[in-house]
Amino acid sequence: MVFETEFYDILGVKPNCTQGELKKAYRKLALKYHPDKNPNEGEKFKQISMAYEVLSDPEKKAIYDEGGEAAIKQGGVGGGGGFHSPMDIFHMFFNGGFSNRTKSERKTPNIIYTLSVTLEELYTGTKRKLALQRSVICDVCEGIGGKRGAAQKCGPCRGTGVITKVQKLSPGLVQQCEERCRVCCGHGEMIDEKDRCKECSGRKTVRQRKLLEIDVLRGMMDEQRIVLAGEGNHEPDCRPGDVILVLEEKPHPVFKREGTDLVAHVQLQLSEALCGFSKVIKTLDGRDIVIQSFPGEVVKHLSAKCVMGEGMPRFRQPSEKGRLIIQFVVVFPDSLPKEVALQMRNCLPSPITEEISEDAESVQMVSYLIFCFL
Repeated sequence: MVFETEFYDILGVKPNCTQGELKKAYRKLALKYHPDKNPNEGEKFKQISMAYEVLSDPEKKAIYDEGGEAAIKQGGVGGGGGFHSPMDIFHMFFNGGFSNRTKSERKTPNIIYTLSVTLEELYTGTKRKLALQRSVICDVCEGIGGKRGAAQKCGPCRGTGVITKVQKLSPGLVQQCEERCRVCCGHGEMIDEKDRCKECSGRKTVRQRKLLEIDVLRGMMDEQRIVLAGEGNHEPDCRPGDVILVLEEKPHPVFKREGTDLVAHVQLQLSEALCGFSKVIKTLDGRDIVIQSFPGEVVKHLSAKCVMGEGMPRFRQPSEKGRLIIQFVVVFPDSLPKEVALQMRNCLPSPITEEISEDAESVQMVSYLIFCFL
């Protein structure tokens, strides 16, 4: 019987658990609540480390089982700072001792994905799901690859995991390069086939499918990165790398984004440009807004106006929005009836009269196509 079970409950194990079960429980929780992955769970990470430090030491475990946490502190282990740092416990577990901390600073390569998003999703924000295939530490062998002590240093790479090759480029000029050892697959050690773990075949890791939920926040931009810390591949003696999602904005049929501004081209018939118009524009969040001019107000071809507060929301300040810039494209008719042209001339400002000399020559104009990029 034990005096209290709080430390066992923190790790999710029974008081009669084996050291293997204790290590497996700590590994899982330490990786889950590590500050790099969950910055807001520092206290939880501290509790996990404290519980493992006590229960993994036979002498401390006996004291705890007999008198609980109070007995541990009275014995000089806690209270006055006797517990090791949670990060020291983490480094000790993954590297086999406190003196070998530099290894724990190694990190597996990041995994980079492209995430295509619409302009509407960047305007309103959205949640996406990502099915990720990654390597995780084999639970059966706990990342050893087989029986304990069965690993032998790889001969070709001498345990380094890489092989140096020298290539002759020209007389007196050589190039030296490194490549991963094909014999040990970069692990630096080999395990005899009969001693290999049946689950991972000696690779120390297995493939796992994980479903991640991605938050695309309002106002994010094209090529902006979303970093999921610690969600990359796991390898023994390494911190898991990150999963990095690079946003790719899809072209929109109506709007073009320029920072926090939205630009739209609106076509007007000549009659609308001269006599007034009323148009409905559907916003990226599904609202209808009305833009209009009034009789007597002439809208010139390629002129622009803006509507304040109807652009893109600012990232992390979604209540603030940019401008909606509207550029007008006036569509001119191909021809007019003669009588209509005369009536319109009477309504429009008179043109400037030019004097034409008697020796001036009349020429004929033909159609010519000009490429205009709006």
